[in-house]
Amino acid sequence: MPEAAYISALLADLAQDLDLYACRERPLASIFIGGGTPSLFAPEAFSRLLEGVAQQMVVAADAEITLEANPGTFESQKFAEFRALGINRLSVGIQSFQDGLLARLGRVHSAKEAIRAVEIAHYAGFANMNLDLMFGLPGATADCSQKDVQTALALEPTHISFYQLTLEPNTYFHKFPPALPDDEAVFMSQKTGQALLAEAGFGQYEVSAYSRNGWQCRHNRNYWQFGDYLGIGAGAHGKITLAAPAQLMRTQKPKSPEQYLRASHQPEGAVAIARADLPLEFVMNQLRLRDGFSLAHYRQVTGLADASLEPGLSDCLAQGLMVCQDGVYRCTPQGWDFLDTVLQKFLVC
Repeated sequence: MPEAAYISALLADLAQDLDLYACRERPLASIFIGGGTPSLFAPEAFSRLLEGVAQQMVVAADAEITLEANPGTFESQKFAEFRALGINRLSVGIQSFQDGLLARLGRVHSAKEAIRAVEIAHYAGFANMNLDLMFGLPGATADCSQKDVQTALALEPTHISFYQLTLEPNTYFHKFPPALPDDEAVFMSQKTGQALLAEAGFGQYEVSAYSRNGWQCRHNRNYWQFGDYLGIGAGAHGKITLAAPAQLMRTQKPKSPEQYLRASHQPEGAVAIARADLPLEFVMNQLRLRDGFSLAHYRQVTGLADASLEPGLSDCLAQGLMVCQDGVYRCTPQGWDFLDTVLQKFLVC
C-alpha cells in the first residue's frame, strides 16, 4: 500500500469529519496512531500527517501523541526520528519476554529484540512509554507472567498494559483455538502480575492499564470517560457528540485498506446511539476506570436523567458489586472481577 496515498486519504478523511460533525474549532488534546503496524511507515509520512492535522485544527501545545510500535529491529531504528517529529509517547507491543511464548503467538520479534527496542526508545528520548504484556498465553504459567512483569519493570516504562489473551472473532486463534491455561492458572497469573505492579508503584487506573503517578494515558482516559474522539483510517472507530440535533454518533470506516483508499472520506458507518442504549454504553466504558463516575457527569455526556440508570444501579449497590462514596459510583473489587455481571444489569430487555 503506497504510504503517500494513505496519508492523503487520512487527511481527506479528517477534513470530511471535521466539516460533517462541525468540530473543527475543538482543540485536539491527544493523537493515537495505532492499528496494524504504523511504525513500519517512514518518519516522513508521519511528518506529513502531523503537519496536515495541525493545518486543519488546533492541536493543544501539550497534546499527547502516541505511536504504537512493534519491537522489531527495523521499527526501533526509527524511534529517534519519530521523537523528533513531536511524537511524545510510544506504546510497544511486547506481549512477552519469553521466546517460546512469542513463537506460540506467531510474533516475529525475540525477547532480546524487545528489550533492545525499549532501550533504544529511552535513548531516543521517549520519557513516556507503554509496554503491552499478555497473560494466559498458550503454555504459560503464573511464573511466566511474573518473569514478564519483572523484566518489564526493570526497563523502567511509565505505563504497562497487562491483559489476558482473548480469542477474537475472525482471527487464526479463534478458528484454531490453542490449548490455554485453565481458569485458576489464569487468575493466579493475573493476581501475581498485579501484585508486582502495585509493589513497584504502578497504580491500576483501568481494568488492564497500570501507570506510575502522573503517567496515565490521556487518550484512553478520554475514551473510557465517554469522551468524543474522531477515528480516521481503515477500520477506525469514533464517537462524536452533535450539538444540533443533540445526538451521540458512533462512526466506523471501511476495514479493508483498499476499500478505504477508494472511499476514505465518505461518511459511511455513522449511526446515532439509541437513547435506550446510552446507559449501557456509558457504564460499559466508565466502569472500566477505577475512578468510577458521578451522576452529574452521566447527565452531562448523555443528556439523560439519573433514573435511566435504574434498576441496574440499585441492584449493583445492593449486591455489593458497586459502591457510592462522596457521590462517586465505582465497582468494588468483586464488581471489577465480574464486570460482565455488572454490565448485564444495564441491558435493555
